[in-house]
Amino acid sequence: MNNREKCIDLYQWDAQIRAQAGIEYLAGVDEAGAGPLAGRVYAAAVILPQGVELPYLNDSKKVTPRRRELLFDLIREQVVSYSVAWAEAEEIDQLDILNCRMLAMQRAIDGLEPAPQLVLVDGNRDHGSRCAITTPHELVVKGDAYSASIAAASILAKVSRDRYMEEMAQAYPQYAFDKHKGYPTKLHYELLREYGPCPIHRRSFLKKL
Repeated sequence: MNNREKCIDLYQWDAQIRAQAGIEYLAGVDEAGAGPLAGRVYAAAVILPQGVELPYLNDSKKVTPRRRELLFDLIREQVVSYSVAWAEAEEIDQLDILNCRMLAMQRAIDGLEPAPQLVLVDGNRDHGSRCAITTPHELVVKGDAYSASIAAASILAKVSRDRYMEEMAQAYPQYAFDKHKGYPTKLHYELLREYGPCPIHRRSFLKKL
């Protein structure tokens, strides 16, 4: 365990990394939607200003939907820079989900202005067979529990994907995407068996049908 792992304050963790690396622009990146049967995989990258503190900020899975919506607006208002990107269902079928997670995250990083000097990447993977994180970076396992930048990115990615799936629920109402967001629930499988896949389903994920 290094000294960073002893730091449980999200903002202190980021400040420590900036100080140790001697940099100003530290970004966090995270993705949402790797597991669903339908829809895009989203990613967000965030550069937080030094000294900012956002109420309720945590891993998006530990924040209530109402607070995620609040944070979504606060983060975008207070960041130095943020970027949201995605890979389409067709790309997931062509490349596989690991490659598309990397592709979406690098697309999000590339959208930041100014460009980050270092990126904290949530998880333990930085490349697939064809796509990789190419910006200077560090991997942080369970990073959204340690880094404010990654936690903020997790909120933007999660809310962006949820809103997209709510739009898809309007386009394809028979699948109830607003209820399960494309994840492999009992209801989703029942509707898939009744109606078959639609254009946003990931064909490579439907082997159980």
